[in-house]
Amino acid sequence: MSVILPVAQRGEDILRLKAARVADAEFNSDWLMQLASAMIATMLERSGIGIAAPQVYISKRVIIVASRPNLRYPDAPEMDAVVMVNPEILEQSDVAVLGEEGCLSVPNERGLVARAETIKVRYFTLQGELVETIFHGFPARIVQHEIDHLNGILFVDCLSA
Repeated sequence: MSVILPVAQRGEDILRLKAARVADAEFNSDWLMQLASAMIATMLERSGIGIAAPQVYISKRVIIVASRPNLRYPDAPEMDAVVMVNPEILEQSDVAVLGEEGCLSVPNERGLVARAETIKVRYFTLQGELVETIFHGFPARIVQHEIDHLNGILFVDCLSA
């Protein structure tokens, strides 16, 4: 059984730091595997569709993206959870789409944020394998939201007027 971690809330300093890269020596380590497992369990426990390590008080560049319909996002598309280590957006479409976002670290608040419709992302798996892939629509929104967390940005900083 995985551990459910506490989630940092808006106003806590950890959410404003630029997270550190995961070092080569940390790939495939027990601690990285346990972190990913606990992040997934915490995200599911709170009906999240994504989570970033800084949200669970670990200032490392690890995110999980797991779009699926739930109470908070009933129209979300279904996808398997993807753990991304040291993710980077390589390219993004000029087309931006306005969509409603919420955040486990900003409870009971939602707002409209403009995000690129399509993004090309490079990241590493927990084992250290390099992956490049393209995300469209709602999953692309989640990736952008979670990468923002790694850079100390909350969705409330990006709200459209």
